[in-house]
Amino acid sequence: MAQTPPFDKEDVKRRMKGAIGTLRHEFAGLRTGRANPAILEPVTVEAYGSTMAVNQLGTVSTPEPRLLTVQVYDRSLAKAVDKAIRDAGLGLNPQLDGQLIRIPIPELNEERRRELAKLAAKYAEQARIAVRNVRRDGMDQLKRLEKEHSISEDQHRKLSDELQKLTDESVHEVDGILHAKEQEIMHV
Repeated sequence: MAQTPPFDKEDVKRRMKGAIGTLRHEFAGLRTGRANPAILEPVTVEAYGSTMAVNQLGTVSTPEPRLLTVQVYDRSLAKAVDKAIRDAGLGLNPQLDGQLIRIPIPELNEERRRELAKLAAKYAEQARIAVRNVRRDGMDQLKRLEKEHSISEDQHRKLSDELQKLTDESVHEVDGILHAKEQEIMHV
């Protein structure tokens, strides 16, 4: 039977930080009424025979707090980029001007703010689940190590407590990030 690898606490930390990093990335794409180039990250365009991200086809910038611009590198793709932004379901209405696409960021109404807050809560719950899954994997590994007599019962208990502490800290960090994002959405 194959030996279970030794318990790697740093790997667990890295994986939990990865879940939090993913949450931060998801939150960057949530539109809060301020122009943020990350809003366009999920937008893809059919170009050169493949699907490409908008930021690969042009320079995305924020010249004003409520305006995004995309300077498309290839003029022939400007219409396709404009259409992709319109069709992305972001509630944005780009204005095409040659190779430059201006995207005014509309003011958020109360209903839209509530929807965004719910979406933020959903992303946070996904991050919590990811953190708990890392904990579960770690606990399973500790059980296997104890069963194989690679660690003692006391070591198992100590490492389990450390794993739970890491989990609690990570979930607390997720909650803090969510609270900050909710404040940003509701009080822009």
